[in-house]
Amino acid sequence: METIDVCPLADLPPGAMRLVEWDDLEIGVFNCAGTIYAIEDRCSHDDGPLVEGELHQDRCAIECPRHGSEFDLRTGKPLTLPAYEPVDTFPVRVEDGVVKVDVE
Repeated sequence: METIDVCPLADLPPGAMRLVEWDDLEIGVFNCAGTIYAIEDRCSHDDGPLVEGELHQDRCAIECPRHGSEFDLRTGKPLTLPAYEPVDTFPVRVEDGVVKVDVE
């Protein structure tokens, strides 16, 4: 397990998103109504960049900008078609005011 320092929590207010890279993996980090989530930044339908999509804080979902599939930020599961495969999620914590993501 490795920990990535993303940013200070103050730099990721509710509604904000940030892209981080680790090895060949891109991870979207989202502040959804005050809770931080991290998911693979890849739509399982066509590899679209999820951090470029619309964040729906009312249901903690991100919408792929290419074809409109929505993914639950808590589970990585798709909520709408055309995507039907989930994307990976990652544990997130705030430590000493810094957002951190655990990756393997």
